[in-house]
Amino acid sequence: QVHLAEAGGGMVQAGGSLRLSCTDTGRTDSSQHMGWFRQSPGADRDREFVAAIGWSGGYTVYGDSLEGRVTISGDHAKNTVYLQMNSLKPEDTAIYYCAAAKYIYRDYKIKEEYEWWGQGTQVTVSS
Repeated sequence: QVHLAEAGGGMVQAGGSLRLSCTDTGRTDSSQHMGWFRQSPGADRDREFVAAIGWSGGYTVYGDSLEGRVTISGDHAKNTVYLQMNSLKPEDTAIYYCAAAKYIYRDYKIKEEYEWWGQGTQVTVSS
């Protein structure tokens, strides 16, 4: 069973950096694709794709939300992915969710592709 545990959120001033981590503590082979999404404050906000990484294909893919200010990396032996975010802006304030999938059928950026989700970690960027 996949179980995703996130860490590294917090409060940072604009221009600062944060590194989030997500570990599949279930240690199964199911989490072949791992991604990050974020949900900004507001009742009508959807989860927005940030980045994804695949173990078998060795790929990384990024969304437009952090505009080149983010790097995803991972340690497959530890079943852990990292999200390094730099030059943070107040509009990056959101809950950041880790997600995992065994297979991606259409598009890494679609949240419905991911079967397992972490609880989310709050990132707050102050101006």
